[in-house]
Amino acid sequence: MRRAAVFLACFAGLTSIGSGHSAANPDTYSVQWENDRIANTDRHYTNGFRLSWVSGARDNDPKWVKDVLETIYPFANLRQGRVGAAFGQSIFTPENTATSALVTDDRPYAGWLYGAISVHAETNGNPVSATDTLDTVELNLGIVGPWALGRQVQNGVHDLINVGRSNGWGHQLDNEPGVMLIGERRWRPAPWKLFGLEAGAIPHIGGSVGNVMTFASAGAILRIGQNLDVDYGPPLIRPSLSGLAAVEKRSGLAWYAFAGVQARGVAHDIFLDGNTFSSSHSVEKRHLVGDAQFGLAFVYEGVRLAITQIFRTREFKRQRQADRFGAISLSANF
Repeated sequence: MRRAAVFLACFAGLTSIGSGHSAANPDTYSVQWENDRIANTDRHYTNGFRLSWVSGARDNDPKWVKDVLETIYPFANLRQGRVGAAFGQSIFTPENTATSALVTDDRPYAGWLYGAISVHAETNGNPVSATDTLDTVELNLGIVGPWALGRQVQNGVHDLINVGRSNGWGHQLDNEPGVMLIGERRWRPAPWKLFGLEAGAIPHIGGSVGNVMTFASAGAILRIGQNLDVDYGPPLIRPSLSGLAAVEKRSGLAWYAFAGVQARGVAHDIFLDGNTFSSSHSVEKRHLVGDAQFGLAFVYEGVRLAITQIFRTREFKRQRQADRFGAISLSANF
């Protein structure tokens, strides 16, 4: 538990970077929860939890943020920049969690506990296309294995809600420091007018390198509703197709229904390939994985509630069926 406390202390310290925000550009604090039981399943990616902070959009405060953003993306007409920090945990299990024996043909037990820092650059659209772009670079540092506390969190929650324990945690991945460097770009064209509503698509490309996950991704979210410029879509825990956790504070109600798809080319996934530096249980992964998602988001006075269902194709060769899980996120401006 001391390791978790260290991550929380780092998260609190990083959020102090944005303490000088103005009332016109408040910071956004978010809590995200993803779980397969929301979708009435219990297998594989079984739980994800993430606390995050994203600063308000600003031009020169603090100046180092602008300098970093312009270095990352020097040719952009930088309109505004943000910094962010997060703390999260993801838990993975095989489908059969009742047995204490090693399930050789299913994915390993694994926990991933991490902290993250990020920078975000938004640029103006040109007069012809009126398309905004958002570039994100995020660094995740953490631990895979028993120190990630996956066993304690999952079985502790199962005890609280009177659900059977997962008995095979003795076969989980070994402790290993983990790193993911994530880069993403999103395009947000001006919305179309449709029967008194707005409609628009947000295409996305991105990828990650590191010993946790290395992949390239592409996809898009289609939204229909009102006041779509309030955000870039709802946040999800990667590798899912995610919007930015930040949300603009506006008077009145903004809302939208959304659907999205993403394809990933996967070169490495520690949760399937096993430990990098030691021998561990592993399965033969699929190199092409697809997600489909749909849901609803509501934003009122800077508070956003988003509910999402995600469907994921098979991730390894002997996987019996595709997966699905649900996600709930709550974000608020302060």
